[in-house]
Amino acid sequence: MLRQLPAITDPRVLVGHNTVDDAAVVRLSDETALVLTIDFFPPVVDDPYDYGRIAAANATSDIYAMGALPLVALNVVCFPSSLPNEVLAEILRGGADKAAEAGFAIAGGHTLDDPEPKYGLVVVGLVRPGAQVTNATARPGDALILTKPLGTGIITTAIKAGVAPETAARRAVEVMARLNAHASQAMLAVGVSAATDVTGYGLLGHLHEMTAASHAGARIHAGRVPVIEEAWALAAEGIIPAGSWSNLDSLETAVVWAPGLRENANIVLADAQTSGGLLIAVEPAKTESLLRELHRLGVAEAVVIGEMVEDPQGRIWVEP
Repeated sequence: MLRQLPAITDPRVLVGHNTVDDAAVVRLSDETALVLTIDFFPPVVDDPYDYGRIAAANATSDIYAMGALPLVALNVVCFPSSLPNEVLAEILRGGADKAAEAGFAIAGGHTLDDPEPKYGLVVVGLVRPGAQVTNATARPGDALILTKPLGTGIITTAIKAGVAPETAARRAVEVMARLNAHASQAMLAVGVSAATDVTGYGLLGHLHEMTAASHAGARIHAGRVPVIEEAWALAAEGIIPAGSWSNLDSLETAVVWAPGLRENANIVLADAQTSGGLLIAVEPAKTESLLRELHRLGVAEAVVIGEMVEDPQGRIWVEP
């Protein structure tokens, strides 16, 4: 679909849709560029306030993945007139509180009467031109660090079905509502090769965007990837979102699976995430420094899960 769009010829557009990056970057001056993104989706949890917080954290994550600071946002709202206005007020309050935590204001927005609720944000950030972190500059030999556990797609599917264990639901909400601000701060302090955030296309889908854009491959050690523990049992029961299966199907020729993987590792690694962590490529000499800075800033679950390798086809090797 994106290949059908006209080519971007405006020299002010430093990052557009051609590399399927997290946000657009537009140069305003030698010192300032705007970073722009939009993301919205239907409810993934039952509580409207939590839904608002998660949606705002998710949209802002694209700004953090580019190494930028969020400046201002607009609400994007689809909401059925048949539901009480109090529900919408709680959604918007959750979004506003999360924006305030991140240090920016929601200055307005747009609302449509729609049978299915949807909420998210347009977020505008700032970065110095050339300092943006993209998904297209990972290099063979770089370590790959993931900053949040996987499994939220499986668990939110269980929440919708009314079968999620309470501990799993609480853990998923905590993970999804957590900003990637400190992870972004750490990668800027140390200096990294590339980054993206892990959302709807799952870990493997977003990693494949990185490998394709960087003209390199990757090796993932599945046993090192952090996963919310209850997601394994739910996946074994077949509680898996349709989007995760679509992700896996789309990667059929891009991923080489080693024998001996844990049962359901393929679907967990492809699980469609909401407001996931940052996936960061960093040169080996900086890996320990980045991990120390992440942990110092409270990103406790950040861990090395693999490395970039030579492969112009952008393939991914998954090992136990």
